Formats: sequence, structure tokens, C-alpha cells
Amino acid sequence: MSESTTVRRAESPLDVSFSEDELAAHREHITGFIESMVAEAGADGAVIGLSGGIDSTLTAFLAVEALGADSVYGLVMPSEVNREANMSDAERVASDLLGIEYDVVGIEPIVDTFLEAYPDAEGDTMAEGNLMVRTRAVLNYLAANHRNALVLGTGNKSEALVGYFTKYGDGAVDCHPIANLYKAQVRQLAKHVDVPADLAEKTSSAEMWVGQTDEEEMGLDYPTLDSILALHIEGGVSKSATAKEIGVDEAAVERVRELNTQSEHKRHVPPEPDPLY
Repeated sequence: MSESTTVRRAESPLDVSFSEDELAAHREHITGFIESMVAEAGADGAVIGLSGGIDSTLTAFLAVEALGADSVYGLVMPSEVNREANMSDAERVASDLLGIEYDVVGIEPIVDTFLEAYPDAEGDTMAEGNLMVRTRAVLNYLAANHRNALVLGTGNKSEALVGYFTKYGDGAVDCHPIANLYKAQVRQLAKHVDVPADLAEKTSSAEMWVGQTDEEEMGLDYPTLDSILALHIEGGVSKSATAKEIGVDEAAVERVRELNTQSEHKRHVPPEPDPLY
């Protein structure tokens, strides 16, 4: 994706929120999923990369509920582009709110070593940003292998369906506990499990470069994205009807369709040719 400064916003976004009964059901379903994944793998616990954002925070809360604080380990992995407040929030989640063991590992020296080995990529914002994300994935698995643990992903449905994740980066995990939740539902479930409101509502950013926000990069705010995904991509409602229903131009719907199509490869294992015989 490329950076964008224009963010489209629907006039009447679709309400994708859950009822209280649905929230309780999703909470139980996800914690049961985490528990069963760890048990079936014969693992001793889970590793989570903590960014200070709502997705990793909710996943950590649910993991602790499923496994207990002693079986969840967090990695906070800042780089020079990370906002200090986000890293403080990540440590706050681990230490103050959940009481899990965690470590802070600065990734800048590792990233610099990669760029020294391949200097042609230096200064390429997207390439460097993805390198940071993939470096974190390697550290997650180093810790998970050492601890006989599973790496829990923190991706949600909204971002997965438009490819807003790094292949073999934050997409490189053992399972995705909140993968069936739109961003609005992530925020709602977070409040349901008592994540503090300032964390549940904070602006989302992958922090792949200084000042980056998810909505500016995608060119749509999350309520609009969730609406288009639910109606057009998953619901089969036509482009024109979707645009009319939520009050947005058809170009916004087409933008989401293009992102969904272009990122299809990210949601599958690498393709291989059919057997010759």
C-alpha cells in the first residue's frame, strides 16, 4: 500500500456491534480456542508481541483469561519510529494490567544489520517498515521455541481482508484468536473484558514509519472499512447499493475491492503447481 492523506468516511456506517450475549459468547469461544490450540500443540503457553495497540492488548487479555498469567509471555519490541507512548502502553498492559512476564527488546540494531547486508533497501520506507515487522516475528518465534510456546497473532478481520499486514511478519503466527472480529468489534470486546477505555479507543497504527496511522494509509476510516467489508466483500451487496446504503462514493467501495483482491495471496499458503502426474 502507499501512503494517503485523504481518509474517506461514510455518512451512515453500518452498525456491526454485538449484543451483550454475543460478546459473552465470543469471549468464551476465543478463550476456548486459545486454550485448545496450546493444549493440542503440547505447548506450555503463549508468546505475544505487545505493541500498545488495541489488537495485541485484547489478545493478551483473552490469552491470560484462557491460560493464566504465568503461561503468557510478552515481547515489547520498539524501533526508532515507535511513539514512546505506545511502548509505555505495551509495558503497562504486561506489567500493570495483566501481570505477565515480558521483556523489552529494541529491534533497531537487528534492522541496521540487515540494511548493512543489503544497503540498496536503505531509505525505502515500505521495505524498511516491513523489515521491522518481520524482525519482530523472528524474535517472537525465538522466544516461543525457547519456551515451548505458541505465537499468538493479533490480526483482526478488517485488516486481514484488505491485506493490511506484513506477509511473514505479523502474519507469521501459530493462530489468530481475534481473526473473526471487525475492528469495531475488537474495540467493543476489549471494553467487555475490561480493557481501559483509553486503550480500547486509541488511534491504530502499525508504526512502520514516523507518524503513520492505519486509516491514513488505507485511505478509509475503520467504520467505513468495516461497513464495506460486511456489505460488499462478505455480504455480496453490489457496489452501488453499498455506496448508497452507507453514504460513501463508489470509488471507496472499489478501493476496498481492489485491496481485497490484490492481497488474496497473503491469506493463503504459497501456491505450488498441480502435480504433473
